[in-house]
Amino acid sequence: MNNQRYSPEFKDEAVRQVIERGYTVAEVSANLGVSQHSLYKWVKAANPTPSKQKDDELIEAKKEILKLRSDLKRTEEERDILKKAAGTLQASQSKVPVHQ
Repeated sequence: MNNQRYSPEFKDEAVRQVIERGYTVAEVSANLGVSQHSLYKWVKAANPTPSKQKDDELIEAKKEILKLRSDLKRTEEERDILKKAAGTLQASQSKVPVHQ
């Protein structure tokens, strides 16, 4: 049994050849002298599982929703302040006599 250790850089490059460059695991393992089993494990570790990816997407969506709710609340408060100011301005203008 071969107990050879590979550097993280070596593993990353081997995985990159499979994922990004489209080589098969068999081709890469033969070219690099790595067992197919090891390479399959490295590729699996590098790819997020679909459920993990969905969880990450849900977390991002929730963050965005919270931010948008906060922005909406602030905008509504600003609108209400402007409405009150406009109402106050109209009321004060109607009380001022017009000079002729």
